[in-house]
Amino acid sequence: MLLKHNNLIIRNATEKDAEKLAMWWNDGKIMAHAGFPNGTGQTAQSIANSLQEDTDTTHRRLIIEMDNMPIGEMNYRNKGSQTVEIGIKICDFSKQNKGVGKILLSMLISALFKDFGYQKIILDTNLKNKRAQHVYEQLGFTKLRVNENSWTNQIGELQSSIDYELYEKDFINFAK
Repeated sequence: MLLKHNNLIIRNATEKDAEKLAMWWNDGKIMAHAGFPNGTGQTAQSIANSLQEDTDTTHRRLIIEMDNMPIGEMNYRNKGSQTVEIGIKICDFSKQNKGVGKILLSMLISALFKDFGYQKIILDTNLKNKRAQHVYEQLGFTKLRVNENSWTNQIGELQSSIDYELYEKDFINFAK
C-alpha cells in the first residue's frame, strides 16, 4: 500500500522500519494506551521477522510519514466476511492534536473500502482515550458497546474498551 495526501504518506512497513518500530513499541509512554506501560519488549529482529508475514490479504503493518519523516504506524487485519480491523498510533507526540490522525485514517479507510472492497471496518479503543473516540465518531464510526473492565494491562490494572464499526455509507472523508 502506498497512499499520499499533501505531505502525508502511508506505506507498507518493511524490515528497514523494524528499528523504528522497536523503539516505539518499547516506549511505555507510547504503548500505555495499548496495555503496555512498560513497552512490549520486542526486538527489532523479531519485528523484522514478523513483517515478512504481512500480506495485503491477511494483515499489514504500515508506516505513517509526514514531510518524509516517520511519525507513527497504522495496521489492518482481515477479519473475514468483508470486515477489516484497523489501528493507528501517532508516535511522535509533537504531531498529535493537530488533525493529522483524522486525515490519515480517512486515507486508509477510503482505500480499504474502495481499493480492497471491505464492507465494514471495526476497531476498539481504550475507554480513557477520549481524543481517539472523538476522531472515530467524526469519521462516522458507530459505538457498538463499552466493555467494562474487560482486560488487564501488563502491570495488572483493569482496563475498559469501546468497540466501533463503520460502513462506507456512514464514512465522512477528511482527506478529499
